[in-house]
Amino acid sequence: MNTTISSPTLPASVLVERVAAIRTQISAAFIGQADVLDQLLVALLAGGHVLIEGVPGLGKTLLVRALAASMQLLTRAIHPDLMPSDVSGHAFYDPETESFKIRRGPVFANLLLADEINRAPAKTQSALLEAMQESQVTIESRSFPLEPPFLTIATQNPIEQEGTYPLPEAQLDRFLLKILIDYPALEDELRMVQSVSAGRATQFDLARVRAVVQPADIVAMQAATAAIAIDPVVLDYAVRIVRATRQWPGIAMGAGPRGSLALVRAARAQAVMDGRDFVTPDDVVRIARPALRHRIALAPEMQIEGRRVDHVLDALLLKVEAPRR
Repeated sequence: MNTTISSPTLPASVLVERVAAIRTQISAAFIGQADVLDQLLVALLAGGHVLIEGVPGLGKTLLVRALAASMQLLTRAIHPDLMPSDVSGHAFYDPETESFKIRRGPVFANLLLADEINRAPAKTQSALLEAMQESQVTIESRSFPLEPPFLTIATQNPIEQEGTYPLPEAQLDRFLLKILIDYPALEDELRMVQSVSAGRATQFDLARVRAVVQPADIVAMQAATAAIAIDPVVLDYAVRIVRATRQWPGIAMGAGPRGSLALVRAARAQAVMDGRDFVTPDDVVRIARPALRHRIALAPEMQIEGRRVDHVLDALLLKVEAPRR
C-alpha cells in the first residue's frame, strides 16, 4: 500500500500531536466513552457534521462543551423552540439609518450545538440544511458564507417520541457520522461520581479543559487529513461496502454516493487517530457503522424482528471481501 503522505503545510507528526492534545484536554472533563470521543474527533478532522444519539444524562452536551473548550472556536447553541429565522438570521429595519440590516443568527459560528434536534419543528430543522451542505446561509436572497471551520453537532434522544419530529433522510444524509452513546462502564461511572460529588462540586469542571488549538489550526488539520494517502484497492473496498447496502437482504433503502464519500473521508481521519499516514481496510471497517447507520433503512420485517441497523451492517462487513495485504 501507498505509505506516502501528506500535506505540504502540516507534517503528519504535528497532526497526530494536535489530535492527542485535544483528546487529553477533553478527557479532563469527559470521563470514559473513548470510542465516542474518538468518533467525534474523526468528524472534526474530516470536517463533517455529527449526530449524537443517546438517552438523557449520558454527557452528550458535556462532550460538545468540552470539545469547544479545548479549541478557541466561536461556539453557539440552538434550541428546539427557535424559529427558522432565529437560527439563520433575518433582516430588520433600522430607524436610525432608515435602511434594512441583517441580524445574523447563531448558525454563524465555528461550532454549532443543536440540542435535542428531533424536538425542533421541521422548518427549523430545514434551516440547517443549507448551512450544513453549502457552508453558507441565505437571508433575504443574499448568501453569506460561514467562516471555516464549521461543525454542527446535533443531539437527540431515541426513547421519547411524543413531541418529536424525526429527521428526514435528506437531512440525516448531511451528517458525516451518527454516534451512539451508551451507558458508561462501571469503572468510568465510579470515577464520574467521585469527581462530581467530591467536596462542593455539583457538576463537571470544564475549567480544567484548556484550549490547545485555534480555528486556523483546525483548518490546517482538516486539509492534512484530506491529503492522507489511500490506496486504490482500499478506496474500491469502501465503495463496494456502500454499494452492497443497496442490494443487501433486509435493507429497504441503502446508502447513496454521499455515503461512499463520507466513508472515505472518515477512514482518512480514522487513520490519523491511529497515528498513521495511510488508510487501511481496518480503518474503513472501524468507521463504517457510524458513517452508514443513519443512511440505511431496514425493511419492515427486519424491524418487526427487532433487528438493528448495526447488526445488519456487521453481517454485511463480514461478507464484503477486504483487499489482501
